[in-house]
Amino acid sequence: MMMTRRVSLLLILLSISACAQTQPLRVRWEELTAPDFRAGIEKSGGTCLLPFGILEKHGPHLPLGTDLLNVRKASIDAAEREYAIVFPAYYFGQIFEAQQEPGTIAYSPQIQLQLLQETTDEMARNGCKKIVIVNGHGGNESLLPYFAQTQMQKPHDYVVYIFGLLDKAKGGPPLKSKGPNMHAGESETSTTMVNFPDLVKMDQAKTQSGEDQHRQHLPDTLYTGIWWYARFPNHYSGDGSLATKELGDYEMKTWEDAIVDAIKAVKADQDSLKIQNEYYQKISHPLDTRP
Repeated sequence: MMMTRRVSLLLILLSISACAQTQPLRVRWEELTAPDFRAGIEKSGGTCLLPFGILEKHGPHLPLGTDLLNVRKASIDAAEREYAIVFPAYYFGQIFEAQQEPGTIAYSPQIQLQLLQETTDEMARNGCKKIVIVNGHGGNESLLPYFAQTQMQKPHDYVVYIFGLLDKAKGGPPLKSKGPNMHAGESETSTTMVNFPDLVKMDQAKTQSGEDQHRQHLPDTLYTGIWWYARFPNHYSGDGSLATKELGDYEMKTWEDAIVDAIKAVKADQDSLKIQNEYYQKISHPLDTRP
């Protein structure tokens, strides 16, 4: 009888162990155990995603973390299809144009760049030698390419890739919007409605105007930092009440597919770090560089 119990216990333990070993690796950095993180780095070939959002007003009807929530959702879903490790919520970007609105968190330019540099350095120290920063916020579209350029200042043993915002996907449900649709409008409300329906307050979408106020009259060749506030002082561009689940499903699938393709391309990339190292060697001896 005692021997039978021991055999049964052993079989149970072996079964539990087998189940644990067959469970797929999680993609969220914060949910991995230390041994699983090591396995994740190996499985991903050192490819890690840094979804980059922000905390800002999104019209009167969407949550402050809309960009942060949606870009991490798209990144996680993509990483579960093409394995990569996804960094925790990151919202330390550029949002000076919305400081007048409640809930906006705007860090100084120095902090933005320093924190991002130290974050990618730490990710690389932990084995992430291919870091894909997935942008989810329009205000970061200038910051992130500049950050990538600053990596050329001094040697790094890893490569930073920037995955920017997508242009409007071709095909899919036709847009109802006749005017602007850039921020908390039809498209962004549709994706948030699909991802986080309990956070969207559609009955509030028309309580403020998202129309372009046309308060600047300058040619396209001139840029000013106040352009956004001049056009959209309510920090709302478009009409979120036009959102549909069909549009949200289509745009999320398009976004996730593009991130999957980017992960595959980064995993296959054997050139960037090699060329980067070649460059680092030459910057110390510019007079040795031949025309």
